Order: sequence, then C-alpha cells, then structure tokens
Amino acid sequence: MELNQLKPAAGAKHAKRRVGRGMGSGLGKTAGRGHKGQKSRSGGFHKVGFEGGQMPLQRRLPKRGFKSLTKKLCAQITLSELQKLPVDEIDPLVLKQAGLIGELVSRVKVIASGELTRKVTLQGIAATAGARRAIEAADGSVV
Repeated sequence: MELNQLKPAAGAKHAKRRVGRGMGSGLGKTAGRGHKGQKSRSGGFHKVGFEGGQMPLQRRLPKRGFKSLTKKLCAQITLSELQKLPVDEIDPLVLKQAGLIGELVSRVKVIASGELTRKVTLQGIAATAGARRAIEAADGSVV
C-alpha cells in the first residue's frame, strides 16, 4: 500500500449540503429557512436568552449577591475555647459534642485568639501559624 493510494472508507465522506442552488436540489427558494420571520432574514438573529420580548429568566429571578456556599462547612475556633474544653485529645467530633461547631462542619481551623496554658493535642484540625506556636509553647501538638 502506498500513501497516494489511501482513501477514506466507503460512506465515511459525503458531499456538503448546498442550499439555495435551485429547486432541483431540494433546498432551493427559501433554502431551508421556512417562510418570513426574523430567522428567515439575512442578519436576523437575537441575543442569547431573548424570549420574544417577555422578561428573560435571568432578569425575572432576584439578584442573589455573593454568599459562600462552603461557609457552613468550615468553622473557626479560638485558643480560649480550646482552653475551656475538659479533654486533651481534641478532634472535630469532640468539638461537635461540646457544641462549639455545627453538625455539618467538615473543616476546622484554630485561630490565635485568647490564651492557651494547658497541653492539648489536635487531630484532624488545622491551625494558623500563631495558634500553632501557642499550642507548641504549651507543650501541645498539631497532628
């Protein structure tokens, strides 16, 4: 087989549809555009979302503004709140049972607000740089 003998498979290629080339073609006269109306005319189009003069959907709905959809899934907790907890091993489940974070929360972060004087071990909880320093200064750890 030579490169100059390669051909597409039978039926793989077909002729381009030529509209507006006479009645014998089957697509003459109106060229498949139907009769009259905006869409039959050259340059006749309307913008995306146009509903024939009816107030478009995007203008009928109220403006929503910005609301973080992940806000309810993230929570912050302070060092002073950690200080009040009776246990030393702290994970998100302990915080939920203590009522410090909501039931839907999946990510918790400790922020450096208040003081921590006792040793605590955080598991599955993130901490800011300042909070980490405060926890490690009190002989605690962030796992």
